[in-house]
Amino acid sequence: MKQLLVFIRKEFYHVFRDRRTLLIMFGIPVAQILLFGFALTSEVKNAKIIISDNAKDANAQQIIHKIKASSYFLAEEATVNYTDIEKVFRKGELKCAVIFPPHFGNDLLRSGKAQIQIIADGSDPNTAKTLINYLTAIIADYQHQISPAAALPYSIVPETRLLYNENANGSLNFVPGVLALVLMIVCTALTSVAVVREKELGTMEILLVSPFKPVMVLIAKAIPFLALSIANFTLILLLSVYVLDVPVKGSLSLLYIESILFIITCLSFGLLISNTTNSQQTALLLSMMGLMMPTLIFTGFMFPLENMPWIFQAISNIIPSRWYFLIVKAVMLKGLGFEYVWKETLVLVAMTVLLLIIALKNFKKRLA
Repeated sequence: MKQLLVFIRKEFYHVFRDRRTLLIMFGIPVAQILLFGFALTSEVKNAKIIISDNAKDANAQQIIHKIKASSYFLAEEATVNYTDIEKVFRKGELKCAVIFPPHFGNDLLRSGKAQIQIIADGSDPNTAKTLINYLTAIIADYQHQISPAAALPYSIVPETRLLYNENANGSLNFVPGVLALVLMIVCTALTSVAVVREKELGTMEILLVSPFKPVMVLIAKAIPFLALSIANFTLILLLSVYVLDVPVKGSLSLLYIESILFIITCLSFGLLISNTTNSQQTALLLSMMGLMMPTLIFTGFMFPLENMPWIFQAISNIIPSRWYFLIVKAVMLKGLGFEYVWKETLVLVAMTVLLLIIALKNFKKRLA
């Protein structure tokens, strides 16, 4: 045990002296969590739109004020002819145009019907549909204000609510996915490189012929990265809570236990990669580039798995980050307990045991 502790301390020294390792461990996760939290979001905010008020009446102005008060738009008033609309969109600066026809208020008060033309840039269909929905909701809200009792025999008013995300915070969807992505790639890459580095330098053979057992070599290599990964997870969690306003609704201790289990799974994956490669470049290519696309595609936070063919849904079951993503969403965002995530936990435990057995077995065959 004393030899193991000495070797672990030696590995900590190696890690802290390697600035590249520290940059990968702490720099990349911070950059990714801030990038996904602020830049990559499904919400549409600060979209530049133009409002052409040809009515110049009180009703049109009230709707315009509501549009300008929304954080979704950067609205600018300008008189634009119908023939000039396409010229405006060709510049590529505007996403949408709202045109009030003449006599808008008179038509609304006399006949109870009035039209507002909304023209969106269809080259980006998702953004266009989102902006149209935002504008339609604002107009419908104004219509309900001026006429709360509709002159219809029946009135059905839907009341919507977002469970687990009352404020419609877009970061809530990305933080669990970024956690899975960062831990999966960073932990796997650093562990695989740490072992392969010993092979390249020729020091692995020296370690194996020493009285120190080969299994202890792998354990001593993995423990420093386990400790640093837990610190890394803590840093990401603090950024999520205090910078991105993502609350931890469930048990913090359960979240840490599940995260430590997932980190051990990733470290086991890294040990397995280290046994199949002989250079650091190859290990980095397999662990970072090779795992990034499957993690992004098959985890479920970027693309819904339900929309994929069954063969891809089956492939997603062998991606460890998919199960950790489900656990984090259940515990962190929904506030659920272990009784709701025990199946996903068993899957991660089984993957960890399987990866460790294969990694240790191959390690002994190649270097015993």
